[in-house]
Amino acid sequence: MRVVKRNLRGREGEIKIVPETLDDLWHLKYIIEKGDLIFALTKRKADSSSDKLRPEKAEKKTVRLGIRVEELEFHKFSNRLRIHGQIEQGMDTGHYHTFNVEEGVDISIIKNWKKDQIERINEAEASSKRPKVVILAVEEGDADIGLVRHYGIELYSHISQSSGKKGEGSLREVFFQEIIDQLLHAASESEAIVVAGPGFAKDDFIKYLKSKEPEFSSGVVTEDTASIGMSGFQEVLRRGAVDRIMEESRIARESRLMDELLKEIALDGKAAYGLEEVKLALDYGAIDTLLVADEMLRVEREKGNIDSFLQSVEHTQGKIVVFSTIFEPGQKLLALGGIAALLRFNI
Repeated sequence: MRVVKRNLRGREGEIKIVPETLDDLWHLKYIIEKGDLIFALTKRKADSSSDKLRPEKAEKKTVRLGIRVEELEFHKFSNRLRIHGQIEQGMDTGHYHTFNVEEGVDISIIKNWKKDQIERINEAEASSKRPKVVILAVEEGDADIGLVRHYGIELYSHISQSSGKKGEGSLREVFFQEIIDQLLHAASESEAIVVAGPGFAKDDFIKYLKSKEPEFSSGVVTEDTASIGMSGFQEVLRRGAVDRIMEESRIARESRLMDELLKEIALDGKAAYGLEEVKLALDYGAIDTLLVADEMLRVEREKGNIDSFLQSVEHTQGKIVVFSTIFEPGQKLLALGGIAALLRFNI
């Protein structure tokens, strides 16, 4: 995410940004709220009143509009964020319009900013300067390639060793070459690759990769895991391979915190979950780290129920981590009521 302009007095005012990735559009879903004023260049038909029985088809022209947000939708598979609302500034004021925000489209957001929203923008801006990571999890006969996103790991492809005709080389070499071909495509914009998996297949693949693509293989990091697939990806995150590459990966941090929370819950230790338990922990001043699911935060914020609670956590020196519900730790947090806390002491 590229921040073009900041014009804030305290936490009120304008931030103009350019989303550069699908991750940035996902961040905007949780930054933009109902009631915000959004400016962007867009195409709109000119209002042409005519006495003709068959008026000429109105042409769309590029205009800059300011709309007051009423609805917001993130379309992951079409790579766009749809923002719908009433036009307040520009042509056709009082009418409704929808911005289709895509990568590379700059927008200005004018609002009273919450602390976590400014932190999210700062994090997205910093993340854009860090290496992007691709994980290959490989075992004998099967491999999975995953793309590390801010909102989770996206499965890019699954490759299985064919039992058909060999072509050139052994079946295993054909399998390895297919992995390389897909890895080169998946990692075209990445600066870091983690190759993980159980057994000897991982090591044999690395040797094959070095012989075929020595320059490409120079930046590869290896990690032992017990399995492939999403569980293998999760294991890579827990072991810290992504952290070592990306300094502090958002989803790796969420995985670690969720593991710690579940461990404390199992031991009946320093943890609270569900709104009532967490509120009780706040009353005791016991919250060290508050974990809140992004979907719960969005819903409760629309009701006006949560910001004073978050401020109280901050006033007692508690940290706040917003979890992505697209990723597994965030889904687990939703199942626990959407909110939980790691505590300074048992209550």
